[in-house]
Amino acid sequence: MTSDGPSPEETPETSETPEPVVEEHHADGLDLARAAARAAAATPGGRPPRKSSTFRRRTFTKSSGARPDDRDPQLLEQAMGRLIANHGWELDLKVQGVFGRWTELVGDEVADHCTPESFDDGRLVVRTDSTAWATQLKLLAPAVVRRLNTELGHGTVTVIEVLGPHLPSWTKGRLSSRDGRGPRDTYG
Repeated sequence: MTSDGPSPEETPETSETPEPVVEEHHADGLDLARAAARAAAATPGGRPPRKSSTFRRRTFTKSSGARPDDRDPQLLEQAMGRLIANHGWELDLKVQGVFGRWTELVGDEVADHCTPESFDDGRLVVRTDSTAWATQLKLLAPAVVRRLNTELGHGTVTVIEVLGPHLPSWTKGRLSSRDGRGPRDTYG
């Protein structure tokens, strides 16, 4: 008959308790974790025994329970929406979105000749590439304001200020004639 362990005749009968098994120490710390897990399993309630000390730090943890709360994983869209709302960036992002979608909002033909420059206190400043388009955009301004307010919210854009093209200045130097004919005088 073969057995894996020593037979009863080979082991000496002693009344001493067996010596505890000492495990070798591992550098990764798994031996400490295993020892803590064994100690926790050996105590009633599965908790490791408390050390006796006069000062005990009290920590309060708020568990989420059955309902979701802010500490649970969130969708990126919800987290970004909350960040934008907390910092008050809604209007700025909407306005920048309008600047980025200018062609879609006003149409290809108008967008080819007019570009938005700034937005402040309900006033949208738009620059045109010719005086003819400046006049045309002034006539289209009420329709453009309605379209922008549907995108941004009612009352966001109140006025569109239309600026003509950047024209060269004919005043050169410190001295100029006050009642002169301007650039027409230069060309005869």
